Amino acid sequence: MIRIRGLWFGYGERPVLQGLDLAVAAGSFVSVLGPNGCGKSTLLRLVRGLLAPDRGEVLLGGAPVRSLGRRAVARRLAVVPQAPPVPFPYPVWEAVAMGRFARSPGLGGLSRDDRAAVRRALALTDTLDLADRRVTELSGGEYQRVVLARALAQESPLLLLDEATSHLDIQHRLEVAELLLRLNRDEARTIVQVTHDLDLAGELSDRVLLLSGSGEPVAEGAPDEVLTPGALHRAFGVPIHVDPNPFSGAPRLTPVVRRSPRQPLDLRVHVVCGGGSGAALLRRLTLAGVRVSAGP
Repeated sequence: MIRIRGLWFGYGERPVLQGLDLAVAAGSFVSVLGPNGCGKSTLLRLVRGLLAPDRGEVLLGGAPVRSLGRRAVARRLAVVPQAPPVPFPYPVWEAVAMGRFARSPGLGGLSRDDRAAVRRALALTDTLDLADRRVTELSGGEYQRVVLARALAQESPLLLLDEATSHLDIQHRLEVAELLLRLNRDEARTIVQVTHDLDLAGELSDRVLLLSGSGEPVAEGAPDEVLTPGALHRAFGVPIHVDPNPFSGAPRLTPVVRRSPRQPLDLRVHVVCGGGSGAALLRRLTLAGVRVSAGP
């Protein structure tokens, strides 16, 4: 479905993704995890063909994605973006029906199959009761579910989600999680999601790709192989306790809060560093109340 080989990409002189290899099999559920700014959303743009790699290649269905037209890409994949902009005040039904563009032959009206796909997408995302309202009247969570419905209406075999549940309350977040599992397992829909919800990624995913802050792959594999304290510390730089969820057995992650001492530490530390290499250490020493100096 997706094959990425030797991928390098940067914005100007700033590298974002470095030396990435990834294979996403048809019918799999893959989560991409990592700290802010590590290139997760950029990776999805590369998969969509919106960006060109500096080195390496991105194949979609065996073909270089940049060689495919926009309609051909839309037939293969649908996207739920992070914080999508609210467009003109379309009725919800029309906004979801826009997902049928890649399936329609021209500028004609919706076919019977189009209308059935739109109704099903609205029902699946619990937005059928919003069909006649305008998108500009919706809350952020309601609009996010409408955007998901539009992607489902495309009926593409691959679904890309960029923080798709970030604006949802816990009820609808769990409902969307259950919906994604149903689409993946019952309809063999391939799903690749970018998320900061590490626990949910461990519950839903067949495989997990964990990136470091510099966009380098830290680990890739099954959730219980990737979501380990060592790998998570290399990616996020903080201690994270991992134990099995008592209900599902999936990895359950608990960040360990470092409590500041009640009294400032009577210490002075000189750090020899340069080129930004000591930034994280200097920050943590300062937060701990240590008197810090730096330089060669």
